[in-house]
Amino acid sequence: MQTPTAGPRLSKPVKLRFKADWGQANLTRIAGWLNQEIGDRAPEGSEFSIHAGRGGIDAINALQAGDVDIALATPAAAARLLFDGSGPHARPPLPWLRALGKIAHRDRLVVVVDAALPPETVGDLAGVASELVIATSQDDGINAIGLAAHHGLQLAGADPELLRAEGAELVYDERPFPLVHAFATGRTNVLIQEAVMMPAWQRIAERRPVRYLEWGEAAIEGFARLGWPSAVVEQGYLPGLERDLTTLDFSDFLLLCREDLDPEVAYLATWCMVKTRLALEAQYRHMPQDYTPLGYPLDPAEMRQTPVPLHGSAARAYDDLVGEGPLTDGLIWT
Repeated sequence: MQTPTAGPRLSKPVKLRFKADWGQANLTRIAGWLNQEIGDRAPEGSEFSIHAGRGGIDAINALQAGDVDIALATPAAAARLLFDGSGPHARPPLPWLRALGKIAHRDRLVVVVDAALPPETVGDLAGVASELVIATSQDDGINAIGLAAHHGLQLAGADPELLRAEGAELVYDERPFPLVHAFATGRTNVLIQEAVMMPAWQRIAERRPVRYLEWGEAAIEGFARLGWPSAVVEQGYLPGLERDLTTLDFSDFLLLCREDLDPEVAYLATWCMVKTRLALEAQYRHMPQDYTPLGYPLDPAEMRQTPVPLHGSAARAYDDLVGEGPLTDGLIWT
């Protein structure tokens, strides 16, 4: 006899579609976790699928098109720009956009250069454009890294198009790690990237000394006007970082949906996020807390603090679960 799974259950079969990342990163892992936990509490005949994505604005586009039901994106700040219709790429606001919660991901967008170059701030890059080979992501309306990097350069006084016109080369990749490797091995001399908690960043100074650049007041204030916060990388967190570095926040994985998502599904998804969170945390606890892509322990009070409004049933689930601890039985990774 099968033991009933703890928690609420869906009253009718569902076909639930998730939009995640390319397949080997954190958003797919999170989608797989919820896929299983919701599926364990769904009637026979339910179907679940995870659609590969890019972890950026494509997730919200998929929701808008009705192609998926729950979409994951990072950083959380980028979703607010789309909800408001603000940001460097003009597009209509999305008042129907809702959140189920966020998963902690402590990250920063950092600019680092070969120490042989003279710049001390991002704006100084404009003065040595012909010497630069800049590794970052493309600004194509989807990639949030590329959006923030290019807009930040513009705000700081080092417009990418002007840099290119003066002889700079911009090397693009969809994901951080090929570019971090390119910088670490000397194929580029400027890096603008995130995922700073990952081991690849700890190797960027193996071949030569490096210098970390402040974005500067104009860039930090420009992002703040959009509701995009700054953050600090502490001295010593990265190799060769000899002072606290103020940079752009690139934190948190956001779970998004439409306001018309079935209330029963929204409630159960949120319930699973809160009550079965140890099943996700366990997959990251082998990493030090300061160097993990998923922050643990997950705190429901923080999970509900999202930059776009919560789905009404998600808010009710958080309220219902205040003070309750997570489930501890039957967790696959513990």
